[in-house]
Amino acid sequence: MSTDSNLPDLLGPSDSFVDRHVGPRDAEIREMLGLLGYRSLDEMIDATIPAAIRLKKPLNLGPPRGEREALEELRGIARQNQLFRSLIGMGYYGTITPPVILRNVLENPGWYTQYTPYQAEISQGRLEALMNFQTMVSDLTALPLANASLLDEATAAAEAMTMCARVSRGKSKCFFVAQDCHPQTIAVVQTRARPLGFEVVVGDPLKTDFSKQACFGALLQYPTTDGRVECYQKTIEQVHATGGLAVVATDLLALTLLKPPGEFGADIAIGSSQRFGVPMGFGGPHAAFMATRTEYTRQMPGRLIGMSKDADGGMGFRLTLQTREQHIRREKATSNICTAQVLLAIMAGMYATYHGPAGLRRIGSRVFALTHALRTGLRQLGHEINDADVRFDTLRVKPVGRTAGDVIRAARERRINLRDFGDGTVGVSLDETTGVALVQDVLAAFGGRGDEDVVALAGSPDKLIPAALRRTSPYLSHPVFNSYHAEHEMLRYIKRLESRDLSLCQSMIPLGSCTMKLNAAAEMLPITWPEFAYLHPFAPVEQAAGYIELFRQL
Repeated sequence: MSTDSNLPDLLGPSDSFVDRHVGPRDAEIREMLGLLGYRSLDEMIDATIPAAIRLKKPLNLGPPRGEREALEELRGIARQNQLFRSLIGMGYYGTITPPVILRNVLENPGWYTQYTPYQAEISQGRLEALMNFQTMVSDLTALPLANASLLDEATAAAEAMTMCARVSRGKSKCFFVAQDCHPQTIAVVQTRARPLGFEVVVGDPLKTDFSKQACFGALLQYPTTDGRVECYQKTIEQVHATGGLAVVATDLLALTLLKPPGEFGADIAIGSSQRFGVPMGFGGPHAAFMATRTEYTRQMPGRLIGMSKDADGGMGFRLTLQTREQHIRREKATSNICTAQVLLAIMAGMYATYHGPAGLRRIGSRVFALTHALRTGLRQLGHEINDADVRFDTLRVKPVGRTAGDVIRAARERRINLRDFGDGTVGVSLDETTGVALVQDVLAAFGGRGDEDVVALAGSPDKLIPAALRRTSPYLSHPVFNSYHAEHEMLRYIKRLESRDLSLCQSMIPLGSCTMKLNAAAEMLPITWPEFAYLHPFAPVEQAAGYIELFRQL
């Protein structure tokens, strides 16, 4: 029979975090304290932490909860988020995460608990998956070298700026940024440039005379934030003529159809791999990428995966050229943002592996065809769209007979978010999740009937993309991207790579603590809930009440 003294413990939750996730039991704690020469944890703390810096009051925490109670509270917070179909674009798009990747990579501790692969011999599966990511980026951008991911697209742009400054032949302190880059990218580049003493010039790259505006680098968006696909070859030639480097921020799905940056002179390509199977997640995390020319290898930020021979002559994967990195060169490293988005890069690489080149091209062609159908339908309704522009997935529309606000409100009534450019025009970005019914709903928001024949309005990219902008070069020809298109084949491939890695599934990991390796399963479950996973970062704030509450509590 229980005594009164242990009733509080008896009536507490049976699934408490402390019992499940703080390893040592009382007997083990006493044994460790005895070895160290202390009688209690309090005595050890008194001996190791000076009293002057000790917190004198209890932490402002709520009552302890078990895993079930915590998940119920999180469910309540998640329900405060409203899921609309967001066609805002700006580098964030709806995507379909293949269930075989969702279940066996994102939700699998055999993939999300490992530490940085400094020890190649216990990281071969992850290193191969990251090599796939690098190959995917290199092929799609048509540049020979890609890294194993960066923090996000805007940060990648800032990293590209500093890389240009290191290798540029000119003496200019000016970095040019196209005005039609995503606004968050422009903001991050400006913020990074300020302490470095760089001047950021924002302008129209097609109208700028670079012989008079010499810069050590220029950042161009392809396609632009409002969807235009421009031919930048002459612009890049002008930048090169003054000793600068050309950086192209691009979209991997668009590059399945459009001429890649490496073929029109780009020195560096950057972007996000988010739309390759990684949910928007209210802005992240997502794996950014950077690709460049071979001669700039040693100036690349981020991790590079390469191949080497072991002591027995066998081939294996490893981190290469680590002397560029912060853990070795400290403040002289090519980057002091040492975060790689490995799990998300692996997901994006697996997405490309699962779909293969033909599958990716089909997804890109479908998005293009639906965008053309929407464009044709909007023109038939009398709205203004520049006919001369090539568009991949995004339209910028000037409504006629109604205001931009009218259109945006009509779309919201259909639970659709559109982009308000603030100048009387409306942006619409389609994606992999878009279907015929959604195109009809958007047309209805612009005053259409809502039952238009979308198939009749659609068009083929082979006929509608001019030869100067159309991709003709192959990509993803390696066998890994052409072998695992059935789910059982993909499942076996994922598991085969997983078996070559050391994770929490096999052992505690003594290195570092900056990964998800000690997160409880209950803490990981909510990241795939739709209310958290599918929210666009630029959705109206009233649709993100759950996230706002999380931020408030943090």
